[in-house]
Amino acid sequence: MIYALTRRLVSSLLVIGGTSVLVFFILYLLPGDPVLMMLAGTSASAETAANLRHQLGLDQPVIRQFLVYAENLLRGDFGKSLVNDDPVFPKILEQFPATALLTAAGTFLAVVTGIWLGVVSAVHRNSFIDFLARIVSLFGISMPTFWSGILLILVFSVQLNWFPAVGSDGWESLVLPAAALGLVGSGFIVRMVRSSMLEVMNEPFITTLRSKGLSERVVMYRHALRSALIPALTMIGIQIGELMAGAVVIETVFSRQGIGRLLAGAILSKDLPVVQGVVFFTAIVYVLVNVLVDLSYAFIDPRVRRAV
Repeated sequence: MIYALTRRLVSSLLVIGGTSVLVFFILYLLPGDPVLMMLAGTSASAETAANLRHQLGLDQPVIRQFLVYAENLLRGDFGKSLVNDDPVFPKILEQFPATALLTAAGTFLAVVTGIWLGVVSAVHRNSFIDFLARIVSLFGISMPTFWSGILLILVFSVQLNWFPAVGSDGWESLVLPAAALGLVGSGFIVRMVRSSMLEVMNEPFITTLRSKGLSERVVMYRHALRSALIPALTMIGIQIGELMAGAVVIETVFSRQGIGRLLAGAILSKDLPVVQGVVFFTAIVYVLVNVLVDLSYAFIDPRVRRAV
């Protein structure tokens, strides 16, 4: 187990390192000059712009800039914002709890709805219930998050006046954004759980359990579902990253606080340190979540635990 965990952590560090390299060079190649955007609307001269560029180190060769960036990351320094000169890491930590709460709520709705519909769809294969579950799955997969968010606002905020349309105050303001995120994630989980359940239901051990006289409910929900959750866990780990990325759009649509709005504002103002910091921090969270998902396999499936 220690060897497997060490190997997984090493591969995760490589992923995080590769992400930092890609983020830096992609942002470097984007058009636009951060200094000119910072000085937009002022009467600053070209000499002032050149001095500011030198002060920020943006006049150095790209390799030198990357080495400074990598050295700062190794020391836990995400740099300072080009807009207001505030440290980036505290800004991320300040906004991350709101995004984490939204992602957790969306993931909870996606997992509960996806697993339940997937199991029901598999148990009642080729029935009307199966047809409805597959329609819901296809609807969730096909819907962009911004469209589902706007649709939920129109129905539940404008027409029914049940929940607030914008803001981050109280659990009421969390319902619609979490539903918009969870609907997308549940579509993928439904398809994965249904496929896995249908495959497990044809396994010999299921026939043996039925021959022992166990009820169909116990066979399906205690034994078959446990085996079918292994591939579904991989999808859930991927969906957490997707939902965190989707929070950028959802937080903008619902005017919520979070690193999504922080990232969107940084992109518009060409605030490269903030963009790099948010993407790098999100990559770390995404990798850690997938490491935990991989480790959970051994606790759910005894075959995986014996193999490890």
